Amino acid sequence: MPTYLGLDIGTSSVKALLLDERQATVAEATVPVGISRPHPLWSEQDPEEWWQATLTATARVRDAAPEAWQGLAGIGLSGQMHGAVLVDGEGRVLRPAIIWNDGRCAAECRELQEKVPDFTRRAANIAMPGFTAPKLLWVRRHEPDVFTATRKVLLPKDYIRFRLTGGYVSEMSDAAGTLWLDVDARRWDDVLIEACGLTRTHMPDLVEGSELSGHLSADTGALLGLAGRRVPVAGGGGDNAASAVGIGATRAGEGFLSLGTSGVLFAVTDRLTALPERTLHAFCHALPGRWHGMAVTLAAASALTWVATLVGRGGDIAGLLADVELFAESERNRIHAPLFLPYITGERTPHNDADATGLFAGLRAEHGPEALTYAVLEGVSFGLADDLDVLNEAGARLDSCMLVGGGSRSRFWGHMLADILGLPLDLPAGAEAGAALGAARLGMLAAGAGSEAEICRKPPLRERFSPRGPDGYAERLARFRKLYHAEKATRGTPA
Repeated sequence: MPTYLGLDIGTSSVKALLLDERQATVAEATVPVGISRPHPLWSEQDPEEWWQATLTATARVRDAAPEAWQGLAGIGLSGQMHGAVLVDGEGRVLRPAIIWNDGRCAAECRELQEKVPDFTRRAANIAMPGFTAPKLLWVRRHEPDVFTATRKVLLPKDYIRFRLTGGYVSEMSDAAGTLWLDVDARRWDDVLIEACGLTRTHMPDLVEGSELSGHLSADTGALLGLAGRRVPVAGGGGDNAASAVGIGATRAGEGFLSLGTSGVLFAVTDRLTALPERTLHAFCHALPGRWHGMAVTLAAASALTWVATLVGRGGDIAGLLADVELFAESERNRIHAPLFLPYITGERTPHNDADATGLFAGLRAEHGPEALTYAVLEGVSFGLADDLDVLNEAGARLDSCMLVGGGSRSRFWGHMLADILGLPLDLPAGAEAGAALGAARLGMLAAGAGSEAEICRKPPLRERFSPRGPDGYAERLARFRKLYHAEKATRGTPA
């Protein structure tokens, strides 16, 4: 029976997921990886550690299911976006990878936008420190010898592809996050590349995520216990695009809301929908002929963890949420609860303000842990309402939306979000699919294991949270939206 491997090169771990032809899990393994922060704002990882973690994860999967492993018929890749892996002409890594949450490149972002007057039109996004292009300007300025020796710039999962196949290849969804791609035309943009002192020769080749990118090399096949096997490797996808494939969000109007550390609203579109001035991320999907809009609230489930720890309930979040649900049964409690601005780690959409801060407004002596936690859940939901407003303004509508991530375990929060967003939210049954499943599905498509409709099906649903009509949140949302400008004014910056 053929099997298919999904590899997800994440920030905290590398995950390997082996599926059979019915997409049942045969074996899986997760291996942690570390992050180095040698200076303030820096965030780096060792690509060799990713590779060793990949070898360890695949070995564990192979050992757990040796017979199924020998039926491996396709591999797909997903991974953290925006990282910069610099290699020389022999494929040797020249320095640690600068990853997505590195913040050293603010000056280089301004330089890029000044160098290319129509930058946002070309890139469909504003320049932000996390993206790949400003990282290369920083290396050019501060590490000129490394810059001169660089022959290829690879994204994290594409470095693993190089180790698997020997080829320098990327795909559209991940490449869109470099700020070097013409996102609409799905090809490299020479003007954007040259603004960083590079040429197209520094870029990998491009394929669609569901297309063949290469085959396991003979040496790597032997290393993985697959000697003599010519296993196809799919283009794959950036982590969010791969996750969308994993939950069947493949057509325009479909998407997901992820309540992880951050909150992500992801909407599939059949055309480019860009709104960079409101910090909408406009990227290609991992499937041909589709794009996606993505809006990000930087603190979501992490804000709940923060307030639970603050009120001494960090070890009993489920119990705290049960108390909050009782608190919210009273209309008076809801009306007079404090308001919370959830920008405790800055904010992305719609403000693009790393200096934004959180605050509680309307605090009274009567307010206890339940009131504060209710305000946090509501404040994060209001932030996501701003995100939905940006998606709607750009024309990236959401007709159906899966609710995923750690925060989705709270039914109370699911109902609140549906009411505030005015959007039905579908909760998948079973474990969260994640990017590794999407990667494996892309591997199946590249191997010709079935059609997109057959392979990228939606999971069964556990529950649907439907909006319950007039919800009483409108007045509080209007007050919430004034809070950001008040907070900004306290920093001495005109609102």
